[in-house]
Amino acid sequence: MFVVVAGAGKVGFHLARALVPDHEVLVIEIDPSRADYVGEELGEEVVMQGDACDAATMERAGMERADMVVAATGDDEDNLTFCQIAKAKFNVPRAVARINNPQNEGLFKQLGIDATVSATSLIMAHIEQELPWRGLIPLLMLRSHGLEIVEVRIPSDAAVVGRNLRSLLLPHGSLIVLVIDQGGTPHLPSAETVVQAEDILIALTNIDSEEALRAALTSPP
Repeated sequence: MFVVVAGAGKVGFHLARALVPDHEVLVIEIDPSRADYVGEELGEEVVMQGDACDAATMERAGMERADMVVAATGDDEDNLTFCQIAKAKFNVPRAVARINNPQNEGLFKQLGIDATVSATSLIMAHIEQELPWRGLIPLLMLRSHGLEIVEVRIPSDAAVVGRNLRSLLLPHGSLIVLVIDQGGTPHLPSAETVVQAEDILIALTNIDSEEALRAALTSPP
């Protein structure tokens, strides 16, 4: 797979270093001194100095044969521009963008970026896992399908405790895919699986059904 990475900051550099053993990788970096550093560390063939948002630079990089682009700069506007040019002008099949401001996630989705990665959102998810929060924790978003995988810990006073999955009224498009019991043992659920207090349920759901799913699984009688 040929992967073109925009930006050789810490994220872009370490990403490229991880990908190089198994893929053809090219990093486009605007800062000449940083580009030299990447060349010394990963090989001169891995880096090209230039503006990743410039169409002529992208053409020189061989963008037309890229299988994937990753926008890893520290600027959301640059990341969006890079991904849009890659898809619109060079027909790159898949574009992944780093997002620095979580409020921009919706905009990237609306403008056709295939996947986004927000460090802030990832850190928040980890923090939420450590909090005694009566709620739902997003684990992974499958944006191209409008779905996400979420985790729900069942409170001891939830109405679903003691009921089997067949009897639960979940939002349309929601599916329980894994049950982790209090001992930490994962189980593939069946319709007859009985929900216990403090079970952790891993569910696939429509992004728009988050709140309804949380209410269905955690609300008291």
